[in-house]
Amino acid sequence: MTTQTNPPGSATVENPVSAMRRIFRENRAGNAHGIYSVCSAHPLVLDAAFAQASADKSLLLIEATCNQVNQDGGYTGLTPSGFRDYVHSIAAGADYPLEQLILGGDHLGPNPWRSQPAATAMEKASVMVHAYALAGFAKIHLDASMRCADDPTVLSDAEIAERAARLCEVAEDAAAHSSIRPVYIVGTEVPIPGGAQGELEIDVTSIANVQKTLEVHRYAFERHGLSSAWERVVGVVVQPGVEFGDEAIADYIPRNAAELSHWILSAEEIVFEAHSTDYQMADSLRHLVRDHFAILKVGPELTFVLRKAVFGLAHIEEEWISDAGRSKIRAIFDRVMVEDPGNWQGYYRGDAHQLRIARAYSLSDRIRYYWPNAEVSSALSVLIENLLHHSAPLPLVAQYLPFQAEAIRRGEIANDPRAMIRHSVRQTLARYSQACGLS
Repeated sequence: MTTQTNPPGSATVENPVSAMRRIFRENRAGNAHGIYSVCSAHPLVLDAAFAQASADKSLLLIEATCNQVNQDGGYTGLTPSGFRDYVHSIAAGADYPLEQLILGGDHLGPNPWRSQPAATAMEKASVMVHAYALAGFAKIHLDASMRCADDPTVLSDAEIAERAARLCEVAEDAAAHSSIRPVYIVGTEVPIPGGAQGELEIDVTSIANVQKTLEVHRYAFERHGLSSAWERVVGVVVQPGVEFGDEAIADYIPRNAAELSHWILSAEEIVFEAHSTDYQMADSLRHLVRDHFAILKVGPELTFVLRKAVFGLAHIEEEWISDAGRSKIRAIFDRVMVEDPGNWQGYYRGDAHQLRIARAYSLSDRIRYYWPNAEVSSALSVLIENLLHHSAPLPLVAQYLPFQAEAIRRGEIANDPRAMIRHSVRQTLARYSQACGLS
């Protein structure tokens, strides 16, 4: 990513990281401004995200996790530079200006290699962080909180911070000649990625804990000669009391985080980053931003609503298209998941019926890992082609996708399966955009 150049004498165009930092300053000053982070690699989700940001004329923050994208390919098969190019290609197709795009790396640390000794895992994490920074990822969450194979049962705060500082050194070296230096997020009180398992028992982060997190990280950064990097620490991850599981959602209760909300204004010029905000209602998201949770992370909800739209289209197809030509995408999804249970089996509980329901409809959305499967991809293509070339009547669309049917009536979208999927995802994104004051 580079700063946009301008003719001599013209005003300098603000680079996207500077624009994001301005949003954070405004948030701390009492303006209810924030930014949401799209944590998904699905092309239909990203297409909708670019469409929403284009309509809002706003910045767009897209993040990849260490498990999704790393030097080994992660579960997307993409390296950091490969993910960057992939996102840029979708942006180009959406005619979205790269000068308004921020790429972020989430949970960057040894997590993908935690089954190995710490020295080995940290060496691989360093290679990964270097690749992210070199590829132009400008927002980096340093997370070295996970226990590796030869670590004690509980890592000390000091050791977590020391490892984060070592990774920051690598990022700084890789970005030394970049026109945009990365900003950093620290903090370890992170909800379980992808949603909680079992009952939702949530403790809001205490002020003492977040103070200690910042203190040990600052000390570690200074020991490594990273004072200038510390000035670019823009946020800290805490638990505001939001979470989701298979069937339940813990909604934000502002009074429970009131002390945190007031305390952050006495701290350095940072804001809170809130993870697992998926499925929060509009009022809850607005209250989070007002309470200085200026970065709202959303991921599984986006693929959940994508799946919901696709299943709605599949119901329409079952009514409208002859049996021989149907995609049968719902049955294919379930068969593929049963044959390859590694991405859901340890997360869902119950009898055969309950597991079938969870595979398809759980808020944890473990089904998202199966979109790249060749059979699923082929079935999705058949579904889209069927309803693209044989448009279903509006009453049938209204039966299974009522909001999209209304949008067709208003002339906002065409009776096109791709447009209906995009509209469905944008409904969620619009809720985030409005909460962040971007639309």
